[in-house]
Amino acid sequence: MKFGYTILYVDDVRRTLDFYVAAFGLSVRFLHESGDFGELETGGTALAFSSRALMRQLGKQPSAPDSGAPCFEIAFVCDDVAAAVDRALAAGARLVQAPEAMPWGQTVAYVADHEGYLVELCTAVGG
Repeated sequence: MKFGYTILYVDDVRRTLDFYVAAFGLSVRFLHESGDFGELETGGTALAFSSRALMRQLGKQPSAPDSGAPCFEIAFVCDDVAAAVDRALAAGARLVQAPEAMPWGQTVAYVADHEGYLVELCTAVGG
């Protein structure tokens, strides 16, 4: 078994890809010509986005995220959390928690993307 990708449901896939490129420095791996599905280059697995409209066409009823009451988060590991937060905020993210040193050795911060998904920005565990 190999973890392949995570798909987040969004209103506008192209806008979301553009946001993640600007906010986190990622690059687009794929955008379907319909604009209803896209992926980012994120390492060994892909972070993907599907339009809520497409999911409704497929019989699903996706709900909108709530960064104040999240049921999950995505995390990006970086060397300079404060700089990563600044970049994300400049691209339109909303600060949820400022960078903080954790007892286990990480520096961790949280932002919400333009859709409301909770994004952790952190240093590597133990470093």
